[in-house]
Amino acid sequence: MKVLVIGGGGREHALVWALRKSAQVTEILCAPGNGGIAQLARCLPIDTGNLHEMVNLVAIEQPGLTVVGPELPLSVGLVDELTKRGFRVFGPTQAAARLETSKAFAKEFMQRHDIPTAAHAVCTTLDEVHEELRRFTVPVVVKADGLAAGKGVVICETHLQAEQAAAQMFNGDLLGTRETELVLEEFLTGEELSFFALCDGTHAIEIASAQDHKRIGEGDTGPNTGGMGAYSTDGLVTPAMQQWLLRNVAQKTVDGMRSEGDPFKGILFCGIMMTPGGPMVLEFNTRFGDPETEAILLRLETDILELFDASIDGTANRLTIKMRPGASVCVIAASSGYPGKYSSGKPIDGLPHADQSEGQNEDVVIFHSGTAIKDGQLVTAGGRVLAISAVAPDLRTALDMAYAELAKVSFEGMQFRRDIAYRALRQEQVTER
Repeated sequence: MKVLVIGGGGREHALVWALRKSAQVTEILCAPGNGGIAQLARCLPIDTGNLHEMVNLVAIEQPGLTVVGPELPLSVGLVDELTKRGFRVFGPTQAAARLETSKAFAKEFMQRHDIPTAAHAVCTTLDEVHEELRRFTVPVVVKADGLAAGKGVVICETHLQAEQAAAQMFNGDLLGTRETELVLEEFLTGEELSFFALCDGTHAIEIASAQDHKRIGEGDTGPNTGGMGAYSTDGLVTPAMQQWLLRNVAQKTVDGMRSEGDPFKGILFCGIMMTPGGPMVLEFNTRFGDPETEAILLRLETDILELFDASIDGTANRLTIKMRPGASVCVIAASSGYPGKYSSGKPIDGLPHADQSEGQNEDVVIFHSGTAIKDGQLVTAGGRVLAISAVAPDLRTALDMAYAELAKVSFEGMQFRRDIAYRALRQEQVTER
């Protein structure tokens, strides 16, 4: 089978890598791909925000399956258009993807279906913001309604700061585009958790849980990023908590979307805050996360094509997803200046040139997040450049393997966090005592 993967980051590299292991896959295309993905798949230049270009590409290439990686193609209705034309495609429809593409829709949906989440208010004017803020203690969270590439959430220490953040969202100063709607939200504290479920419109089944590191600096300091690393372990959540999250969050979401006439198929990424009062949903993503995917897929033992088929065909309840025991990690190597302004085109040294899926150690894999090939040289082409991932029987070993591989790699201005999974390691030390 020919498979097309839409996207060009570390998540898509991991998806391509996993698809290469399927005996049913004969050819993989990736659009637009990147310098690392080009070693595993035929890459095709495309604008992932241009619906016509993407549909035209599928019509020309006629893949047996299209897998949508990032949120932007979902938001413009790629799944709808391909399904309408009779193509098999993995991912939610434009309407179902509103769980991610509209924070206001997601919050109101959770309220309608009794899914645990923080108190909130949806506002369309500054006057409404001023009025609604009286209900919130500080800190208070201000969220842009639409997709904002990780920049649409502002934690405010005062009501004045919240009004200023709202004003910048409404007038376009903060995100570059004017928001017409935003969400005020109660500030929650606790450990964050990424819970992934495979959905087929009727059923939700658990894939795995992970925890990522959003802040640029060690000890979770500095501005938020798209993610500087992640880890996934057997003991991240208890089996009882996994079942609770599956029943009270993922399955309720699938049931609610079906009852409202927009069945949800694809990956439901539940961003959870484990508060002292119990789990609360911070947000939904309607696709694989990044960098969590680069860690999770190293542990996936089930053929990933079986996941895609079960979701499309409505048979997820018949599928048993098998994960490798132990732990997996991902450490991001980023460009200097990220998450602010950064330069691209820096030569990358120390990477293996051979195809990593052919006879090499698959316990350590370097996924490319933002790379390109220029004059025969692999160079940086993004804020997040590489995702060094490893899997092992335990967390400490996986981390040691990843950092040892990272030590071989270099490019001008490379920055990375040296404390990925530090909370989990600290908890292990306490337990051992």
